[in-house]
Amino acid sequence: MKLLPLIFKRQLASYASTPHTYLSVAFFLVLCATLGLYTHRWMERDSSDLQAFFELHPWLYLLLIPSLSMQLWSDERNIGFCDMMKTLPLTSAERVIGKFLAAWVVCSIALLLNFPIVAAAHFLGTPDNGVIASQFLASWLLAGSYLSVGCFICALTHQRIIIFLLTLGLLLTISGLSSVLDALEHQAPIWIVDSIMKLDPISRFSSMDNGKITLHDGLYFVSMIVAFLSATIVTLNYKNS
Repeated sequence: MKLLPLIFKRQLASYASTPHTYLSVAFFLVLCATLGLYTHRWMERDSSDLQAFFELHPWLYLLLIPSLSMQLWSDERNIGFCDMMKTLPLTSAERVIGKFLAAWVVCSIALLLNFPIVAAAHFLGTPDNGVIASQFLASWLLAGSYLSVGCFICALTHQRIIIFLLTLGLLLTISGLSSVLDALEHQAPIWIVDSIMKLDPISRFSSMDNGKITLHDGLYFVSMIVAFLSATIVTLNYKNS
């Protein structure tokens, strides 16, 4: 893993030098603030409750994550860069983990830029900082799990529009498990419903978003990240063999 920092820094620099990154983050922040304030009427509710903002993140990430995923392998189309990378003792694991961590840092920055909402909550009321911390942690882990899905899609194709559409479609499918649960609640055996519920990231995010941080839910998101990154590494090794 000696070259992992090199991949991480280069991918982070690529994000920083691309206007598309700033537009994507700005669009995420504007939608988060606008929908939280007006759709959920935050000012008319308990102003110290940030639930109205964080409960939107699973759906807003459906726009931000595919947008960031498109840029993960954009440098692979540069023939000169590819030739240079072939001369380095670089493993697929270093490439995947380095790029993933850089994208996760961008998501973390986008998440932290919501601090004016937190400041407003403290100005208008007395929010529970423990709950707010759990909400940020839940959103951060959810972003990482969604990004791991985007990394896997990038290993399948380098076409940017296909990456965006496939990532969006897969994330919509994952996020739609809650709708499947509602449809099966009174029509399927309880063990099937429980099994699907355990795979539903939205239900786990909601529990952490409410301030109920459990090791079980945290490990779910970590295992999802590890699983998709491992699948990405295996796919790249197979394509390069």
